[in-house]
Amino acid sequence: MMLKAVSIWLFLSFSTIIIAQNTYSIKGLVLNSKTLQPLEGVNIIGENMYSITSSTGTFTIKNVLEGTYTFKISHLGFATKNLTITVTANMNLVKVLLDESTSSLDEIEVTGKTKKRIVKETPIVTELVSKEFLETNRENSLMQTLSKIPGVSTIKIGSGQSKPVIRGLGFNRVVVVQNGVKHEAQQWGNDHGLEIDQYGIENIKIIKGAASLVYGSDAIAGVVDIEPNKIPLENSFNGEVNLLAESNNDLLGVSVGLQKRNKKWFYRTRLTYRDYGDYKVPTDKINYENYIFELHDNNLRNTAGREANANFSIGYTSNNITSETFISNVYAKNGFFANAHGLEVRVSEIDYDASNRDIDLPYHKVNHFKVINNTSIDFDKHTILIDIGYQNNNREEHTEPTSHGYMPKPDNTKEREFIKNTYSLNIKDTFKPNKKHTVVAGINTEYQNNNIGGWGFLIPEYNRFTIGTFVFDTFKINSDFHLLAGARYDFGILETKSYFDWFQSTVDNTDGSTSNIYLQRAQNKTLNFGSLSASLGLSYIHNNTTYKANFGKSFRMPLANELASDGVNYHMYRYEKGNLDLDPEESYQLDIDVSHRFKNSSVGISPFVNFFENYIYLNPTSNYYETQQIYEYTQAKVLRFGGEFRASTTLLKNLKLNAAAEYVYSRQTSGPKKDFTLPFSPPFSTLLSANYQFKDFRILKSPQFTVDYRITADQNEIVPPEQTTEGYHVLNMSFLTSISTFKNSKPLQIRLKFNNVFNTEYYNHTSFYRLIDVPEAGRNISIALTQTL
Repeated sequence: MMLKAVSIWLFLSFSTIIIAQNTYSIKGLVLNSKTLQPLEGVNIIGENMYSITSSTGTFTIKNVLEGTYTFKISHLGFATKNLTITVTANMNLVKVLLDESTSSLDEIEVTGKTKKRIVKETPIVTELVSKEFLETNRENSLMQTLSKIPGVSTIKIGSGQSKPVIRGLGFNRVVVVQNGVKHEAQQWGNDHGLEIDQYGIENIKIIKGAASLVYGSDAIAGVVDIEPNKIPLENSFNGEVNLLAESNNDLLGVSVGLQKRNKKWFYRTRLTYRDYGDYKVPTDKINYENYIFELHDNNLRNTAGREANANFSIGYTSNNITSETFISNVYAKNGFFANAHGLEVRVSEIDYDASNRDIDLPYHKVNHFKVINNTSIDFDKHTILIDIGYQNNNREEHTEPTSHGYMPKPDNTKEREFIKNTYSLNIKDTFKPNKKHTVVAGINTEYQNNNIGGWGFLIPEYNRFTIGTFVFDTFKINSDFHLLAGARYDFGILETKSYFDWFQSTVDNTDGSTSNIYLQRAQNKTLNFGSLSASLGLSYIHNNTTYKANFGKSFRMPLANELASDGVNYHMYRYEKGNLDLDPEESYQLDIDVSHRFKNSSVGISPFVNFFENYIYLNPTSNYYETQQIYEYTQAKVLRFGGEFRASTTLLKNLKLNAAAEYVYSRQTSGPKKDFTLPFSPPFSTLLSANYQFKDFRILKSPQFTVDYRITADQNEIVPPEQTTEGYHVLNMSFLTSISTFKNSKPLQIRLKFNNVFNTEYYNHTSFYRLIDVPEAGRNISIALTQTL
């Protein structure tokens, strides 16, 4: 099916080449007319075309049809210049000289900085992820795409579900922010993915380390901040169509996005649909707990799924106010390999091998609805940001009904249901009292209401309210030396609701008799939490070297499952019991980052040291309930350190080499698991890549070939009952190019990817399926087509 679809799309694309027009690249250089020094960050804007100069003053605009175009060349501190360029086959380098403006630079210094410069000046270890990176490295989920960034990994659940891990910490210790509002779902679950459409995202900011100062509880390990897209240009209309097909799981996907703006009003919209079958693994059998599971045609049965996502936004912008309202809905239904949710039912009538596209039991379906408004108001020396959000997360988990212990066989398949409503309000004021100080003060508040359903109990219904206020000051000693200091206080209330089993259990009385009663699993309980967090950092830019250091104290409120769970988790073969006496997690972390840029290369290192005063984890005990081992939430002191290394160089102008490495060491220094590491600790890993940019070849424009080689070490540092994981080497390749198709249309971008080229059988230590000895996906060939409108 996948090959037929690919053939159809290739035929439609290449059949139009006869009427194609050639496209060219505009290459230019912008200099200061007085000093003849290159200017970085200069904006080159034409109709539906945009570029910005690099540190060498150069810019490139690709895929331009032959003709005459007008561009506006602007840079703060310099007079704007209009430039007319005639694009032909033999055009020369465009050289632009900008005259210095008579306006005072100091008055516009803040708004004139590029994002890259702002990141350098901010004393926080931050990675900026561009739209180009996302399009070039796109995988089956957003977090799998971001896993190429050093220090970022994922907990994967099949083909399309994954959640972020930053430096070995995940679940509710990493905050995901979309359009200014924290994404709230059921982040605590091992098999709960991230309900976000990865198409149409332009910029992501990843913060490594303590970020509670601005983002509050849960940002104890870091933040994935999906920033709002830039506002469209005046009187513009554009869009794109993305098509995707993959061989490993016969995936077919389409995503269509449009945006339009007149003078002040604008809108955006996007629709995405993906349908895929069971994915293939490089083995024909799986051995788990002395059970042998035969796989038909290497398909990991019942891992098919489908996703349907839609979003729309409308906005208004003027000189001092910008407001945009986003409405989105993400729906997914995914099957689970049956042995990941308890062993397959031996008397089941389900034929899992009947079709590789069936979604049989067990499966989950989730619908995440979101409404967000972002408003920015500028006046005098203040910029006020207001974010208002509402989210509804409805998740159902279905499995074959069977009797367990005293529980009779249920009459339906709905094992669990979680319905979570979240209301958010963030207000932030950025104030410049003078040229040296930038003060940011704000307040965050959030209310959650989480209801449950189904016949399987794990966590109770609860209400959660949090409010926090913060202030920090960035002190500019000079243009290259900045200090940051800030503090925050948070207060939270968690109210759990009582729950009784829907069936009776037999209990022993003190007099030797027995009784049949409805066991109480949760009680009405109200808990209060409060915590202070703070951060102190500096950044210093010396020529081509940037130094950063930041020390922060952060915290995390305990979750409902950590406090009040009391039930059998048959998915994980264990009984989970919460602890109402848990304290909020407190973490102290020192982050350092040093980066240096040479003429054609760069190098950087980001070490960290982290200490938890009371890390919360699920500890296996020697006790059992209905043959299931009892796990209890407890706390311990934990020491962690590690970091990332990165380097890149450009050879022969067209060959770019990159290397990245990451390492995390964790050790519990107290508690029942003293001297052990933490669960899901990622092993040492290195990613080597090479990218070669070819010259245009006939119909192929800007073709480039990339090879990625990941080397991962053994992971022998485990927490029982975890198992060790052997190291592995995996090779991936990709080819990107564009071709001109229809006359007067923009080129069609083509991306071919070959993942796991040698069909290597390997196990990812941070994968959910690794717990039951399921290897990662085998060889996969994918083709992605993007047509810009």
